Amino acid sequence: MNIRMRAFAQFGELFGTETTLEVSGPSTIPETLHLICEGSEEKRQALFDESGAIHPYIILVRNRVRVDRDELYVLRLGEGDELALLPPVAGG
Repeated sequence: MNIRMRAFAQFGELFGTETTLEVSGPSTIPETLHLICEGSEEKRQALFDESGAIHPYIILVRNRVRVDRDELYVLRLGEGDELALLPPVAGG
């Protein structure tokens, strides 16, 4: 099954702006993100803290809807879903 991943700003530089991930079945967002980090400590550190949790400042969007933190481990990504990674928004 294929999941489309889009990454913006510094995440786009690290992961590529658009990637298609092939996964064996429905997976949670953390499981999917671990796949894109395989073999790269730099990528893993960009997304996960020392305990293995996704950094709280990362904005995650599934099919153009922002994902709440309490949904990360229960929401399953499936065929054709799009996952977007956005850096924190700052400004004033």
